[in-house]
Amino acid sequence: MIGKSKLWMFLLVAILAFGMVVVAGCAEEEVPVEVDEPEEEVDEEAVEEEVDEEEPVLTEVIEARLASEEIEGDFMTVWAENFADHMYDWSGGMFQLEVYPYGTLGDARDINELAQLGVVEYVFSDFAWIGAFVPEAMVFGLHYVWPEERPWEVMEWVVRNGETMDILEESYRREGLVPLSIMFEGWQWITSDRPIRTVDDMPGFDVRIMASDMLTEQYLALGASPTPMAYGEVYSGLQTGLIDGQVNPLFAIRSMNFYEVQDYFTQIYAEVFVGIPTINMVFFDSLPEEVQQEHREWWADAVIPAADWINDRHETDLQAMLDDRPEIEVIEVTGEEKEAFKEKAMEAHEAFFEQGGPNAEAIYNALISDIEQAKAELGIDE
Repeated sequence: MIGKSKLWMFLLVAILAFGMVVVAGCAEEEVPVEVDEPEEEVDEEAVEEEVDEEEPVLTEVIEARLASEEIEGDFMTVWAENFADHMYDWSGGMFQLEVYPYGTLGDARDINELAQLGVVEYVFSDFAWIGAFVPEAMVFGLHYVWPEERPWEVMEWVVRNGETMDILEESYRREGLVPLSIMFEGWQWITSDRPIRTVDDMPGFDVRIMASDMLTEQYLALGASPTPMAYGEVYSGLQTGLIDGQVNPLFAIRSMNFYEVQDYFTQIYAEVFVGIPTINMVFFDSLPEEVQQEHREWWADAVIPAADWINDRHETDLQAMLDDRPEIEVIEVTGEEKEAFKEKAMEAHEAFFEQGGPNAEAIYNALISDIEQAKAELGIDE
């Protein structure tokens, strides 16, 4: 989707703000439970069961919006809908969250800005787009940070036990937002119109990446020519030869049909695609503490099952694409070739300290330390 003009943004903000409603309702009137005395004693040891009424979680209906970066059926939208269903059931129907898939409220930058302004209460996007507002989030785009083995388990450990999330939240709050978790969406794949087998194949490779200064530095370090481009424009860019390839997880490559115009899929195990469910700070802080805690716990609990879901989805997606186009060649870079990619990529880490905001050094050190502790506790030797 092409960028919007400021006029378009003001109109959208006005329209959505006008449509936002928090429906206040009265708490349900408590009806005393009458317990009849038994006419005769049936059992001398019988204990009269005490009937308690549970206090409602919320006493007024809350309506909110969540804007997803991905289309219907893809990871962010599916897990946003799972969260919405959970909050509705958990609150007895009092918390009502509507999910808007990609394109319905604007492009990726638009929806992050809408969440920052409070026009929508939630946004689910990746580290690169949110990094335009919170540069510390770009730490998740650094290559060769996550282990190849069970990165989703490491990510869950970081969410539950590490120092990274506290620093990330401090950084987000500076911009009026709150991160609820970080989510594993699979490894990023390079697709191309020519084979990429070694780092020596990268020079002259015009590759579309997400709009992120940090990602640009990473792919420049590999020798490629990175080109940020709107998600909705990638297919035509590949089809017309404007770009030679692109980087995305497998589900996006299939759902956006990029595989139709690409002949090679390359996995260098450099970059995990990290999604960050985010909430407007003012809205979050206005919620009862119990509701805030439920938000955090649900998203922490979702890291592993969501990873299982996307891993299964990726296996299915890859096979479906190969069935549709058997001529696609899948290349897995390992051993010395992978080490050569890693050596080049690590040169770009220094750039993060200049681009990653006021907490850049703190969050970098915390993430590296958290990952190493997680690997030790999980028995990952890599």
